Amino acid sequence: MPHLSALAAQVRSRLSKIIVGQQDVVNQLLLVLVCGGHAVIEGVPGLAKTLAVKSLARLCGLGFQRVQCTADLMPADVTGTNVFNLTTNSFSFHRGPIFTDLLLVDEINRTSPRTQAALLEAMEERQVTIDGTGYALSENFTVLATQNPIEFEGTYPLPEAQLDRFLLKIRVTYPSAAEEMQILKQYENGFDPRRLDKIALEPIDASLLPAARREIESVRVEPALHSYVVSLVRRTRDWPAISLGGSPRAIVGLFFVARALAGMDGRDFLLPDDVKAAALPVLRHRILLKPEADLEGLTADQVITQVIAAVEVPK
Repeated sequence: MPHLSALAAQVRSRLSKIIVGQQDVVNQLLLVLVCGGHAVIEGVPGLAKTLAVKSLARLCGLGFQRVQCTADLMPADVTGTNVFNLTTNSFSFHRGPIFTDLLLVDEINRTSPRTQAALLEAMEERQVTIDGTGYALSENFTVLATQNPIEFEGTYPLPEAQLDRFLLKIRVTYPSAAEEMQILKQYENGFDPRRLDKIALEPIDASLLPAARREIESVRVEPALHSYVVSLVRRTRDWPAISLGGSPRAIVGLFFVARALAGMDGRDFLLPDDVKAAALPVLRHRILLKPEADLEGLTADQVITQVIAAVEVPK
């Protein structure tokens, strides 16, 4: 898997000039990109979520747009609308920020369900329909939607049906003390995240990303691992602490992400460890815990870890 492993190595190396630590976050953002999916990014403010996405877009030579969600944000503010031109006496289409490669939807749970739903067609079909006319989006179109996990007043939680359309849920945690010391040193040396164009960041070869995507299909999977992926997701449906388990879409997502992980590791064959590594980001937003599990303080990640331990690993 020369292209996939080379892409992963270059992205990790070059992003480390801007993003301190957060290797899991960088890996999962890259996974979303090579798998052609979408992701929810969850973390408190100030953890460089926007900076990581902007830097990745610049590194890969992709377009980037950001939408700051508010309660009064309308679907047309995201998708665009037809505007009447007085000089030509006709309507012309004004494209919204959705016409890009990487779309960062900031605090998606702060906007109304109507606007959230406007993203569904774009995410699934890679097109938007305005006044009956379909407009194709970029083949690299990727939605990265952030959520603040500590503020819920005046928010509209994403329904399960819409969450299921996101390939991954990426959790961003606080950096270590050593990493925060390194962040301070970067700023002391003149680092300015608002002026990324002034930072020497060599872009990767434009042909590397599409080649890496094609390589995922070449990762060999033994029949026993097909059964392992299915068994793992199906076990979430009858697990005592879970009221809603993973869907068939979760099985497909877990299979695809695990293969991409194998390719990023330089292998052309799948291992059970690849499936285990993919399980948390693929499943954590696709299961619902029972109220008693919440009362016990269990998290989705803890329950999924229990499920992984209970499913027999193929020899």
